[in-house]
Amino acid sequence: MDLNLENKVIIVTGGSKGIGNGICNVLAEEGAIPVIVGRNKENVLSAVERIEKAGGKAYYAFAELTDPEQCKLAVERTVEKFGRIDGLVNNAGVNDSIGLENGSHEEFITSLKRNVVHYYLMAQYALPYLKESFGAIVNIGSKTAETGQGGTSGYAAANGGRNALTREWAVELLPYKIRVNAVVVAECYTPLYEKWINTFDKPKEKIESITRKIPLENRMTTTEEIANAVVFLISSKSSHTTGQIFHVDGGYTHLDRALH
Repeated sequence: MDLNLENKVIIVTGGSKGIGNGICNVLAEEGAIPVIVGRNKENVLSAVERIEKAGGKAYYAFAELTDPEQCKLAVERTVEKFGRIDGLVNNAGVNDSIGLENGSHEEFITSLKRNVVHYYLMAQYALPYLKESFGAIVNIGSKTAETGQGGTSGYAAANGGRNALTREWAVELLPYKIRVNAVVVAECYTPLYEKWINTFDKPKEKIESITRKIPLENRMTTTEEIANAVVFLISSKSSHTTGQIFHVDGGYTHLDRALH
């Protein structure tokens, strides 16, 4: 299926590693131009170089996304280069374990800034250009908003906010024909996930205990599987889909626990 993404300019926050990088790779394979936004210059430039070596096109902007001004500059840099924005994938974030019992007000607010405030900022700054292109937004979310995890109030609240904003923006942006959808991730092996797994005394046993509970094929979701869904939703092939929250998780979030 031709997704009609040739030379479409798509901003992807946190696009240098993990799920975001998977999204950028699939976008480039489809002929789009992912604009990778991140704070680690080495990682960002390396991701761009890998795409270009594979024959694709990519661009970048450096930004600490908790800083509103840097979010604005990332959008401006993209427009200065291409004169347009066709889509936005809000992806960057971190499960930072800011809990209720052991967290603080300051840490909770910081977690929200890391995980949902920049979704709003990037969408707001990109909006004038998305209006011109009748573009689309995809927000990446986490199952923690629906299942809870324990000890991660900031991240869970942020992801609840991501889901709510997806539907709120889908309504507000109807007059502009801008579609807004979300893709929710459950268990996907990324560098951040690996870092979390390695906090356990027996990481291998922990991984096995998780994958046994994933109904479809008892395995982790791959970054490419998530990316495929995201790229379809950002494309015009999903032209009558908006306000939807998709779970690409092998059935982990919703299927009967008795299966396990």
